[in-house]
Amino acid sequence: MQEFFRQIIEINRMENDDKKPKEVQALFDRLNSMEMPLHFNWATQVFEDLHVNSHPDKTALIWQDLDGSAKQSYTYREMSQTSNQLLNYLNAAGMEKGDNLYLMTPLVPQTWFASLACIKGGIVTIPTAISMTVRALQFRFEIYPPKAIIANEASALIIDEALENISFEPKIKIVLGHKEGWASIEDIETQDVQAQGVQTGPEDFLFCFFTSGTTGLPKRVGHTAISYPLGHLSTTLMVGLLPEDIHSNLSAPGWAKWSWSSFFSVFNVGAAVTGFTFDKLDAERYLYAVEQNQVTSLCASPTAWRMFVDVDPENFDLSRLRQSLSAGEPLGSHVIETWERFTGHQIRDYYGQTETTAMIGNPPWMIHQMKKGSMGVPMGMYDVALADPMGNLINTPGQTGHIVVKLDRWRPAGLFNEYMGDPEKMHAVFVDHFYYTGDRASFDEEGYWWFEGRADDVIKSSDYRIGPFEVESALGEHPAVAEAAVVGAPDPKRHQLVKAYVILHPSYTGSRDLACELFKHTMHILPKFKIPRIIEFVPDVPKTMSGKIRRIDLRESEENRLDDPVADPETVAAEYFYWDFPELGSKNI
Repeated sequence: MQEFFRQIIEINRMENDDKKPKEVQALFDRLNSMEMPLHFNWATQVFEDLHVNSHPDKTALIWQDLDGSAKQSYTYREMSQTSNQLLNYLNAAGMEKGDNLYLMTPLVPQTWFASLACIKGGIVTIPTAISMTVRALQFRFEIYPPKAIIANEASALIIDEALENISFEPKIKIVLGHKEGWASIEDIETQDVQAQGVQTGPEDFLFCFFTSGTTGLPKRVGHTAISYPLGHLSTTLMVGLLPEDIHSNLSAPGWAKWSWSSFFSVFNVGAAVTGFTFDKLDAERYLYAVEQNQVTSLCASPTAWRMFVDVDPENFDLSRLRQSLSAGEPLGSHVIETWERFTGHQIRDYYGQTETTAMIGNPPWMIHQMKKGSMGVPMGMYDVALADPMGNLINTPGQTGHIVVKLDRWRPAGLFNEYMGDPEKMHAVFVDHFYYTGDRASFDEEGYWWFEGRADDVIKSSDYRIGPFEVESALGEHPAVAEAAVVGAPDPKRHQLVKAYVILHPSYTGSRDLACELFKHTMHILPKFKIPRIIEFVPDVPKTMSGKIRRIDLRESEENRLDDPVADPETVAAEYFYWDFPELGSKNI
């Protein structure tokens, strides 16, 4: 298996872009036709054998607190030794292959150490955002009880409350700092710097991501010892890092994108990664850190890119930066053109899901052939196609259809194994030799793909995926709310804002005070990024004959407002915006 990783390094190093597509396709042809190995442990066979053994003193991680003065760097040897100490500590606490570990930390070095330790020990990592509420954690703990937890001190407080609510205690709880009833991360320093890895294979889960949907609470996306480490060969080629690169990615560790861009894409080729932590993104401070740390590759969400071009990148020396990447919703031409004017290169966009690795995109060898607004072309690991609502393949350029992965010839190495514990959802997305991504797109005559939007109702706001059902359920718990329908309202900075159409019980009347009360109510239940930003009181919402909410009609209504700026006075009087309530502390959201 190491040969595949050596080869992607060679491909990324090739100077002749014309030869790369053929080499990449040949690599994927071999990968797609082979049987997966019975045993593969990426931490021992790639990270250690391929990189630690060959360049132990090379910098692997540069961490910096942008809100303070703390800064640390770690070599490949130090990364390996510290993760081994953590694995030994977990094993001593009774952790075994197949057990799970909730990782609820900000962007700190221990995030990388824990990820390495879990892969080597066959422990399922559950990346968890530090913005989770007690209710959100309790839901997760009830359906997937934690065997181990690593968290910062602030998260440990709400974790203990959630555990107490379900009367459950993990084997071990480790805190970054000190808290009664928790072991300190400092305790791992007593452990041996060598650790024994376990044998893991294609069916052994290593990652579990809770991801939002439209008709239920978050589902568990299960990735294996093969699907993420090996599957991210496609992402590694798409990102195109060289061993001498210093890569910076803004994603928080609670999300799959962190594993993509801050972990596998970097360590698959033996490059270095930065971890710039902050409470709130300050574009000028971040770009200064990029300059000072001589970052050569920058990956950010569309929201961050809009912030970067607004602060005038010409104020910074970005001469070391050789490539820029984006993933999420498409970037506007203003952002792309402004960044190119300042840096001399375009932002390369690519597409994938929590359930997959990089599927479609603009790889490095297409840098002079990109079309602005296009998400690129399919990667050879996936047999990507478009299908109509009846499951018929679409071969006509310009026709919109469902993005599907064909499974009749091979199953992609990077495709997730299953929605853990949810066979009904599996049957819904795996239909007739297709995997339905839930997204819609079209392609043109030259084979470039264009994202058209979600086939379902998931809201994309500032690179977060938000299921409307969770927000509707939270609102529905308030005694004034008879029914709620949640959709994404177009927004130039965040792509979409969470908007709630609220139908009140007859004894209540819509008002500013009630809107404020509803905002506060959701803030106690939902993570901050999921709370509604707009509440509109309405007498009813459109529904199907069977009584289901027609969110598509509500979304179209919001989009039509962009075309017709003349607002209905009755609508304006019933619509309330989160940022208009200073009592919520909502300034600068």
